[in-house]
Amino acid sequence: MRSGNAPRSNELALFALGFRPFYLLAALVAALSLPVWAAQYFGVLPMVGLVSGVAWHTHEMVFGFAIAVITGFLFTAVRNWTGLPTPSGRGLAALACLWVAGRIVMLTGPSLLAALVDVAFLPAVAWSLWRPLHAARNRNQFFVAILAALAAVNAVFHTGHAGLIDVSPVRAMHIALAIVVMIVAIMAGRVIPAFTRNAVPAARVRMVRGLDAASLACLAGALIAWLAGLPAWLVVPLAVAAAVTHAARLWSWDPWSTRRQPILWILHVSYAWIPVGMLLLALAVAGVAGTTALGLHALGAGAVGGMIIGMITRTARGHTGRPLRVGASETLAYALVHLAALIRVILPLLWPQAYAAGIVVSAALWSAAFAIYLAVYGPFLLKARADGRPG
Repeated sequence: MRSGNAPRSNELALFALGFRPFYLLAALVAALSLPVWAAQYFGVLPMVGLVSGVAWHTHEMVFGFAIAVITGFLFTAVRNWTGLPTPSGRGLAALACLWVAGRIVMLTGPSLLAALVDVAFLPAVAWSLWRPLHAARNRNQFFVAILAALAAVNAVFHTGHAGLIDVSPVRAMHIALAIVVMIVAIMAGRVIPAFTRNAVPAARVRMVRGLDAASLACLAGALIAWLAGLPAWLVVPLAVAAAVTHAARLWSWDPWSTRRQPILWILHVSYAWIPVGMLLLALAVAGVAGTTALGLHALGAGAVGGMIIGMITRTARGHTGRPLRVGASETLAYALVHLAALIRVILPLLWPQAYAAGIVVSAALWSAAFAIYLAVYGPFLLKARADGRPG
């Protein structure tokens, strides 16, 4: 029964909880920015804005798209973990406006204003999370340090682009992507086995002693070694070790048992891109096949993008009072994300002559997936919970 103070299901609730505005904004930037980037890449649209080309594309995929999802997820999760409030109402609206302002000034400038506005967002988010986490002495306080590290990388991106330090903006974005991949790997180890056990009691989910720690250590070591420009004889075995341990980790979660439940298999399939990406990175560094860009797109478009589309459907359903089941529209969106990643990553290896066409098709499919999310979940996220509860 709905309590007297609970919002009605047709009332606007956009700023009731963090996932609502930030999931919508993330899906919006994902749906719009990829076609713009592809059009700029092929000269259909002019390169505009403070930062153009690859630097703008990679920056917006991390600090526009991924950071919006991470913010929405953490604002919602930290309230559950601690029982203490996270931003809502006007405070949440102000943070969402700051994020939007960052996207605008990245296109319009001027340079100093863009740097100040864009870099300011993550410290504001970190502070908003630190207060409840610290007050509750919650074990997840390390997320504040991760957000602070990402804010520092964003500052390096802007100062490097301005020529104040000798760091390539694209290299800064590689560091940021590596941090986001580590976040995905850490959170996947928490949620994928638990979700699989709860939904599929017959699943043979096994926790292999030491495997989680070994896989995360290998992944961090390989990414750091590659980013630091260390010799191939060191980077390659570390990347292969990361691929092997993460494949073993995924196998221990019994992915085949989830084949009839799209809301589960999307997480398993997305995680599979981590070993694929690390193997491709090893092959590229060794000079055997492909380029490092293919491995990075496997990690970014496949692992991060796939995990995000899976989590923002699941958590949006749960926190709007809807069943944890998805229909044909969501399943299509899941398939489009992974088809886009396959075309972007595998096609250049098998058919290099189709590279340009692959970029166009991949961008269109990835964009369509998040456009579907906007169409289906926009009404859910704008309106109050279906069960009448607050949030």
